[in-house]
Amino acid sequence: MAAAQTPTLRQKRLGAELRKLRERSGLSSTAAAAEIGVPQARISMIEGGRYRVSAERVRAMARVYTCGDSDLVEALAGLTGGRSRGWWDEYRERLPASFVDVAETEHHATSIRVAVVVAMPGLLQTIDQARATFGQSTPALLPHEIEHRVSFRIKRQEILYREPPVSYTAIVHEAALRMGSGGPRVVRGQLDHLLAMSERDNVTVAVVPFGVADFPASGQPITYVEGPVPQLDTVILDSDYGCDFLDAEAQLMKYRSVLDRMENCALSPKRSRDALRRIAKDV
Repeated sequence: MAAAQTPTLRQKRLGAELRKLRERSGLSSTAAAAEIGVPQARISMIEGGRYRVSAERVRAMARVYTCGDSDLVEALAGLTGGRSRGWWDEYRERLPASFVDVAETEHHATSIRVAVVVAMPGLLQTIDQARATFGQSTPALLPHEIEHRVSFRIKRQEILYREPPVSYTAIVHEAALRMGSGGPRVVRGQLDHLLAMSERDNVTVAVVPFGVADFPASGQPITYVEGPVPQLDTVILDSDYGCDFLDAEAQLMKYRSVLDRMENCALSPKRSRDALRRIAKDV
């Protein structure tokens, strides 16, 4: 396999997980290379995501590392992905790398849970809402840059409509629903869209009303992406400076707990739809 000049997040994750398996086995990279029959530098490149490996090579490495978790091994083999490119690769020269990494991570998700306090969930935004959101960026974006981001965001939403669709839960604080971004027309269209999406079998919209005392407030959007096995879950933290991707076991446990607490503060799906209708009347 050829060296990967610019490793994707998926390639980096595969390398990191293989490194974890090697370290748990007690093998140094030099000893692992000798067992596998490759130069030591190859092991370092693989673990850094800079060298593409085949699914069979991953299985062979797992055998050397005495990994008995067959589900994990097959999930890691699935991360190799051959040499195929995703639709998001078309945007790599036009958008920040973290944008593209988010789309790739979402595409391979089995389910997604997101919590927002002051912004609408990206995968549930209308075109007008997305355009208004990117129009508020600092520093200001040029018109064509805004349109690139809008088209990319809408393209990401296809995972909610494919077969089978991704299971998606959005925990939305009432503050986000009343921010008024884009003006009344945009807000009404966005609230109508949330209502319509909440009726889909694979989408849950859970509204957290004002006045909930135990809500673990955070202005930072949190996205928890489930992979094919729990070890390959990912947390995405969004900020003005880009996205952070977390995958350490302790981090995953922490954010599962935080999201559970947030969801427990939310209204039921039916009462959430009632809340959306009430808020829409106020716009």
